[in-house]
Amino acid sequence: MTPEQYVQEKAARSGSSFYYAFLFLPPPRRAAITAFYAFCREIDDVVDTASDPAVSAAKLAWWRNEVASSFSGQPKHPAMKALLPHCQLYGINAHHLNEVIAGCQMDLDQSRYLDYAGLAQYCHRVAGVVGEVAANIFGRTQAATLGYAHRLGLAMQLTNIIRDVGDDARRGRLYLPVSELQRFDVKAHELLKQTAPYAYNERFIALMRYQAARAHGCYDEALALLPEADRRTQKPGLMMANIYRTLLREIEASGFQVLHQRISLTPLRKLWIAMKTNWLGR
Repeated sequence: MTPEQYVQEKAARSGSSFYYAFLFLPPPRRAAITAFYAFCREIDDVVDTASDPAVSAAKLAWWRNEVASSFSGQPKHPAMKALLPHCQLYGINAHHLNEVIAGCQMDLDQSRYLDYAGLAQYCHRVAGVVGEVAANIFGRTQAATLGYAHRLGLAMQLTNIIRDVGDDARRGRLYLPVSELQRFDVKAHELLKQTAPYAYNERFIALMRYQAARAHGCYDEALALLPEADRRTQKPGLMMANIYRTLLREIEASGFQVLHQRISLTPLRKLWIAMKTNWLGR
């Protein structure tokens, strides 16, 4: 299997909403974003499949070394072998990749965030930087587009956090800021245990409405920041934004039933949203 085949399989197997946006890119840009996405998935998998934090920390250290050796011309992993040829053309540097690793290191080092500022730093690393690299690959020409990319990354990561409250709690993690749990009188131990009839009481719903409103605000801010000159090149990002925002609205319509299940859109619906965005350009 070639490195290119490896990253293509990695991206397709994930079933991510990102994959549907990639389909509309010209082959060179599609190859670049697929390789970058595969790298991000490799790093995420270190934490998502972790059974021993020490082993996961060692794996992240290995990846830091792999990034360094790759930019010295000696990649070993197929994901890096596939990504490296695109780095100079699309402005991808070691700092971008190390920020993604640093974000996942935060998952190993802490399972709570005291306030939104701390959570925003985490989102910057695992989503904002990813948005920046993606915008460059898509064909960014305006400096202001970076602000859009970071804000959109934040909005989508906040959507992920809302969707995954139950899944994360079952792994002992809470990304909802502790200060906001306290504000809405939602106890962390109740979320972690997910005890009925607690699960979907008024306090929890109010907390989740607050989270959703902030995410919607970030989507609106991101779209307002996108320069008209880059709107055409950034269509793949707009596709992802529409898929994720549709998911957020589905979660809201369900009454935030996210503790016992993982709400998602069907592949066909994701593809339809991507196609519609491609046609309309927004």
